[in-house]
Amino acid sequence: MPPRETFEVRHNTRVVDGGGQGRLERLTLLDSVTGEASEVEAAALFILIGSRPHTDWLPEVVERDRWGFLPTGLDLARDEGRSPERPALTYETNVPGLFAVGDVRHGSVKRVASAVGEGSVVIQQVHEYLRSSTMAWSARA
Repeated sequence: MPPRETFEVRHNTRVVDGGGQGRLERLTLLDSVTGEASEVEAAALFILIGSRPHTDWLPEVVERDRWGFLPTGLDLARDEGRSPERPALTYETNVPGLFAVGDVRHGSVKRVASAVGEGSVVIQQVHEYLRSSTMAWSARA
């Protein structure tokens, strides 16, 4: 049976770390009210920040342009670690399962309406990624 897809919105929370073996598997979250850190499983991450990318917290393996924005989809200069049968999805970074939309994405138009639109579209890609990951996990079993 495939893993159940769940989403959780957390207020007053910052992502302070993340990791995994070749793909995103976990995040470390910091509650800015209590100061408590917690680690959660994560197969994908939705990032919505502002006009400055503030991507320095991401590991070096996540590709950035010279200003710190995240290339996605066809904008990727290289596609390391990705299987040839599955190129990056439109809003997926060079790290499988790590998606970027809105102002943090290289080439974005820096408009709220565009970020909202990308945010609504990327959910379908997250579902597609989770389905393909589930099928790959099943094939390995």
